Amino acid sequence: MAAERTTNQWDVKRLAGALGAEVHGIKLAQADAGDIAEIKRLLNEHMVLFFPGQHMSQEEHVAFGRPFGPLEGHPNLSERNDIEYPEIFQLTASQGGIADEWHTDLTFLPQPALMSILNMLTCPDSGGDTMWTSLCAAFEALSPPMRDMCEGLSALHDAHPHDRSDRMAIHPVVRTHPETGRKALYVNEHFTRRIVEMSGPESDAMLRFLTRWVQNPQFTVRYHWSAGTIGMWDNRATQHCVLNDFDEERIIQRVTVMGDLPEGADPRWQPWTQDAARSAMSRHDRQLAGFLKGQGAEAAE
Repeated sequence: MAAERTTNQWDVKRLAGALGAEVHGIKLAQADAGDIAEIKRLLNEHMVLFFPGQHMSQEEHVAFGRPFGPLEGHPNLSERNDIEYPEIFQLTASQGGIADEWHTDLTFLPQPALMSILNMLTCPDSGGDTMWTSLCAAFEALSPPMRDMCEGLSALHDAHPHDRSDRMAIHPVVRTHPETGRKALYVNEHFTRRIVEMSGPESDAMLRFLTRWVQNPQFTVRYHWSAGTIGMWDNRATQHCVLNDFDEERIIQRVTVMGDLPEGADPRWQPWTQDAARSAMSRHDRQLAGFLKGQGAEAAE
């Protein structure tokens, strides 16, 4: 696709139809308030941005992230870090740090990650790409009946993958982006455990469909890293996954912008419980009996 021009005369090249752009012509370590505003605008448009050739220090990385909101390293895994800045979370592939399951960052928190800013320090020559998917495009491609049902549901997320199943939160299955107004499917295979308003088997089937649906290639972009690239993505509208297809070292450092508050339509149904199940079944039996009785009466006439 042809490069686009922003008002700041940066080169912005779209990478896929659904999301993603690579940006040249700015030194992020020297970004001023106007640059930050333009980056926010581009992020709302493209959802994930890549800035090659930045080679930012840890100090510059943290300073660049601060204008976007409060920063956090990682609420569960930051003890792995042996670096100066607590706002930075480091993942090293040789120590098992490969985020190779589709997820949105920190959805097990009541106020999850708003944005993530990644500094690629070391990456393999081939392999180790990351994929992102547009949760907005995924929602919009659902049929109207499925969209309507999803908007009436909520889901439980927990930090079981981090051995912290006690950390959990409930969020709408469909959330509305506070700046763009677009609706997004907000469930992921890594942290989402249960559709609150459904029985266990129904929830399993629904989550299996939705978490696979968002991985449809038409909603995704795939990016091959080079050392020194800064990648940033909007956690309110995306999921991502690292392709674990490499043997060389891969080291990333990330600052996470906090302060999100997922909002969507209010659930239209009560949470599912065993008592609710028995009640629902008894109502169904009465309705079915009444229907059959009515049919029998009509046949006798």
